Amino acid sequence: MPISIQVSKGLLSPAGEREVFPLVADALLRAHGLAGNRFMTPNVIGHLVVTSESETYVGGKPQSLAIVEVKVPAVTFPNAEVKQAFVAEATNIIDRLKAGSHPRERTYVNVTYAVDGTWGIAGKAYSNTEMGEAVQRGAA
Repeated sequence: MPISIQVSKGLLSPAGEREVFPLVADALLRAHGLAGNRFMTPNVIGHLVVTSESETYVGGKPQSLAIVEVKVPAVTFPNAEVKQAFVAEATNIIDRLKAGSHPRERTYVNVTYAVDGTWGIAGKAYSNTEMGEAVQRGAA
């Protein structure tokens, strides 16, 4: 499950820049009850992009901005509780790691769903059913 974290330069402390991705990845797995799952854990991948504040915009004006975007199979985030748990935790992680003042109102969490059958890992396209089966095998 790719995670893309985009922040304005200086929004996170230097330690925060090193810690943010592993913490968000752990939050994603925990929200789904998949921490330690042998199939999912190595497939939570992604990157941190740090952009000059003069290139990040809120309301059409350059301002600090944090975006956490997750691309997932359509079977992910099955109910409101899981969605809320992840959005809250990702936002809290940014708050804990920020270097200075950055309002929560400028931290955005977004989930994008892949079309059933187009989630690919290692050259294999997984249907939602196949993904669920792989996750279950990874829990065993």
